[in-house]
Amino acid sequence: MTILDFAPTTAITSGVATIQLHDDLWRITRADGEVLGYVERGTTPAGPKYLAKRMLQRQRRFVAVGEFWDFEAAMECFRF
Repeated sequence: MTILDFAPTTAITSGVATIQLHDDLWRITRADGEVLGYVERGTTPAGPKYLAKRMLQRQRRFVAVGEFWDFEAAMECFRF
C-alpha cells in the first residue's frame, strides 16, 4: 500500500480526497492517505476531458479507468 502524508488535501468528498499536484493533475487518495490513482485533465476541441487512472499497488502500474467530461464523474470511479 502506498500512503503519502506530506501533501495538503484540497478536498474530501465521498470518502476520497483530492490533492491537486498541478493545473491538470490530481492525486486521488482515501482519507487515510492511501493512493487510489490520478485524474488528468486534457483538452479536446469539445472542451476539457478527464482521464481517470487507477493505481494497481501490487503490479506498480496504472490502468485507465475511463475518460469523462467532468471532474466529478472521473472522481466517482474511485469511490469503490
